[in-house]
Formats: sequence, C-alpha cells, structure tokens
Amino acid sequence: MRKSQGKAFKPARSEAATGVLYGVGAYGLWGLLPIYFIWLIPANSIEIVANRVVWSVLFCALIITATRGWGKFGAAVKNRRILGTLVVAGFLIVINWLTYVFAVTTGSAIEASLGYFINPLVSVLIGVIVLKEKLRPLQWIAIGVGFVAVVVLTLSYGKLPWIALVLAFSFGTYGFVKNRVGGKVDAITSLSVETAVLTPFAIVAMLVLASAGQATLTGMGPGHFWLLAASGIITAVPLLLFGASASRLSMTGIGLLQFMTPLIQFVVAITLLDEHMGLDRWIGFSIVWVALIILTFDMLRNYRHTTRLRKATL
Repeated sequence: MRKSQGKAFKPARSEAATGVLYGVGAYGLWGLLPIYFIWLIPANSIEIVANRVVWSVLFCALIITATRGWGKFGAAVKNRRILGTLVVAGFLIVINWLTYVFAVTTGSAIEASLGYFINPLVSVLIGVIVLKEKLRPLQWIAIGVGFVAVVVLTLSYGKLPWIALVLAFSFGTYGFVKNRVGGKVDAITSLSVETAVLTPFAIVAMLVLASAGQATLTGMGPGHFWLLAASGIITAVPLLLFGASASRLSMTGIGLLQFMTPLIQFVVAITLLDEHMGLDRWIGFSIVWVALIILTFDMLRNYRHTTRLRKATL
C-alpha cells in the first residue's frame, strides 16, 4: 500500500515541480518586459502596442494552424457570450498594455511595478464589490493597509499614482472578465480572439503614425523592425508558459508566483533603468509589501484549513 502511494506521490510532485518551472518562466519573462520596451525606443507607446497586437495575432494564427486549433477559434467566435466576454477583455488588456508601455518608456517603471504589486488587493476588492464576496478579517486588514499605502504614495508623488491604479484595475478587471469564460477557451484561442478584435484599430493607428511621419517600424533598420515583430512571440510565449503552469499548480501556488513579476520589474527599474527611489517612496512601497504579506499569510492559512477539511471528509 505504501509503495503504491509513493509511486502516486512522485508523479504528482513532479507535475508540481514542472508547474513551478513553467510559472517561473512566465512571470520571469513578464518581469523582464521593461528591458524589451526600452529597446524599442524611439517607437512611442501607441506604435509599440499597435505592433504588439498585429504581430501577436499573426503569431497566434501560426500556432493555431500548427496545432489545428481553428475549430476552437471558430467555436469561440460563434458563441456570443464567449465572444462578447473576449471583446471586453481585449479592450481592457489594450488599456493595460498602453499604460504599461507608456510608463516604462517615460521613466515610470517603478510606478508600473507598484500597479502589479497592488493588483492582488484590487482583485480581492473586485470580488467584494462585484461578486459580493465576504472577506476574512485579514483580507480586510490587507486592503486597509493597501489604501494607506496609496495615500502615502500620493503624497510622495504629489499626485494620485494613476499609472499604478490604471494598471491594477485594468488587469484586475481583465482577470475577472476572463474568469467568466473559465476553462471554455484555452490561452491561445483567447489571445487570438482578443487581438483579432483589436487588429483593425491597431492597423489604423499604424497608418496614422506612418502618415504623420512618426512610425519607426520600417525606418530604423532591420534590427528595429525585427525587435518590433518579435512582440508577437514575446506576448504569446509567457502566456503559453502560464497556461502550462496553471494546469499543474493550485491557485495558491499561482498566487505566490505572481509576485515575481512586479519584484523583477522593480529591481530592473532601479538597477538597469536607474529610476530614483526617495525615502518617502520606500516607505510607501514597504506599506504595500506589508499588505501583501498579510494577504499571502491569510491565503496560505485558508489553503491549509480547506486542505485539512477536505482530507477529513475522505
């Protein structure tokens, strides 16, 4: 009996380890995105995002063709509920992309990382407001501490940290909207539909920039062209890794790994992009991290409690 349990345990542990590796790859690549976007200068944020949309839809089309997934794509488009949900998701993610690229290319990568640090708090808040979920005491405390952090950082910046808030709320809402289709649509099909909806707008933006003499796609040499063209791969690959990770890990595991992205972004902004962090901002960020520690502790405690209850009922 013990031998059979050991054999069953090893594959499960191996699957979890593989899931962690995929997750580290996904969140690590997302964390390094600021470096890539800096390389794309002098392209502005609109051109970068427009290219990201167009090249993403082309790369997704190649993957769908290679995996014979056009049936899934067609089924998603024909289902009005799924299509409507992905259209909304597409416009939410393009707001997120535009804000993020603007932040990185204008010296606000630290504030961008703040947006992804507070995103888990926003997700909890969306659950309360939209889904009427009841929060545990520690979750309320975490949200309260997060609110204090936003106030402190508002005083530090001399204005509301709008970049961080737009990123947090757009991505938090994007996650909520995507959850409405759940496991009905895989990652590539979802990204394909979202970018396909956005492609006409992206093409118009590229044409307007070209007519105004502001497009850099074909005017900065082959290196710049291929860097912009690579945005499709750079968008899709982390998403595929994330999908592979999510299918192997618990939500708690994914929740813990997600902090990698803003942490890497934060380190990149300070060390490589040479952005300044005054004492007041360190204090503000420290308060955010305290809120996240509280939220993570509560998440782990609740996970252990539900696991014990599940085992007790077996």
